Amino acid sequence: MKKLLLSTICVGLLGSFAAGCSSKNEETASKSGKEEAITLRVAWWGGQPRHDYTMKVIEMYEKEHPNVHIEAEFANWDDYWKKLAPMAAANQLPDVMQMDTAYLSQYGEKGQLEDLTPYTKDKTIDVSSIDSNKLSGGMIGNKLYGFSLGSNVLSVIANDDLLGQAGVEINDSNWTWDDFEKMAIQVQDKTGKYGTNTMNPPDVFFPYYLRTQGERFYKKDGTGLAYSDDKLFVEYFERQLRLVNAKTFPTPDEQAQIKGLEDDFIVKGTAAVTWNYSNQYVGFAQLSKSALSLHLPPEQAKEKALFLRPSMFFSVPKSSKHKEEAAKFIDFFTNNVEANKLIKGDRGVPVSSKVADAIKPELSEESKKVFEYVEQASQHASEADPPDPLGSAEVMKALKDVSDQILFKKITPEEGAKKFRAQANEILARNKQ
Repeated sequence: MKKLLLSTICVGLLGSFAAGCSSKNEETASKSGKEEAITLRVAWWGGQPRHDYTMKVIEMYEKEHPNVHIEAEFANWDDYWKKLAPMAAANQLPDVMQMDTAYLSQYGEKGQLEDLTPYTKDKTIDVSSIDSNKLSGGMIGNKLYGFSLGSNVLSVIANDDLLGQAGVEINDSNWTWDDFEKMAIQVQDKTGKYGTNTMNPPDVFFPYYLRTQGERFYKKDGTGLAYSDDKLFVEYFERQLRLVNAKTFPTPDEQAQIKGLEDDFIVKGTAAVTWNYSNQYVGFAQLSKSALSLHLPPEQAKEKALFLRPSMFFSVPKSSKHKEEAAKFIDFFTNNVEANKLIKGDRGVPVSSKVADAIKPELSEESKKVFEYVEQASQHASEADPPDPLGSAEVMKALKDVSDQILFKKITPEEGAKKFRAQANEILARNKQ
């Protein structure tokens, strides 16, 4: 357990969370005026840099709101969720808690999260500079259970040197899946390097492919798969098999050897493009010896297949006794420019266009390119899919297993399509009972 040692901050422990007490205390707050003294618990996961700047943002908030004392509770990813579950069972969730797409349905559908829509309507949380598409990923039905802290967008990150050697140019305004395949094969023919990475994991890229065809992965009610024609599954994996056979696409065992950014094909210069979310660009660009560029994925335009993926959310539990103050803190975290100069897009490109524009001069060149890419992509994006339904993690594991079997040529794409559909529908139906 790490303790954050600051001269004005006292840090204690709450289970596996680190809980901080600010330089102010409730006695001081109670004497500050007629405003009620409030203690607000704020929880998040992350590494030490995130802990450090978040504590500074908390200090800024407390300075502007002398009646508020914030207890900070933070941990790494695994410990965070291990502690949150028993807190939920005991009806003792933090007033503001960082939330992930994978868990939003679990907490939201069980009635444990507050709908934040009223706080956006009465302007407690100012959304005047936020596109509605940037918030849609936190909605279940017509309720806003997660307020997005930042946006990422699916991207194709390219090694410009390898593309130049292969004589390839990417016109990402209108390139097709066939163009993508031809590009990858041409890179291999001309340079002997991979044209692309494996578009792994399939739970990210197969749903995107479905969106380019006007389809969706899950039904809106989460009870089954939305696409009805298994031909789409077959076509997607047949293309991947062609790329494996052309040696322009790594096999699953080669992909499994990638343990971190420094091992990635795009960094080592052994692949011309990598499919990743836009926030990965900074790390790749800083490690690569070649110039890298960001491109819109194939066939994004016709069906507006791209969407702004919330990097993470802030949620407020129904059990909170200070929901309005929790909403005010979310507003501060979202819309305060000075606070976001400290955050620097660590939780995704800020959803407020005003904030994003204001902090851009403070950023590295790599981060500026990510901001510009997300801005460009947002002009072509449509509403995000609803949060993953209960059982989604099990469904995605089934998809990964079937994908590996296909790419290792143990089963055909047709066999894989039937196997995956049966497994997915059974899992989703079971979790809806």
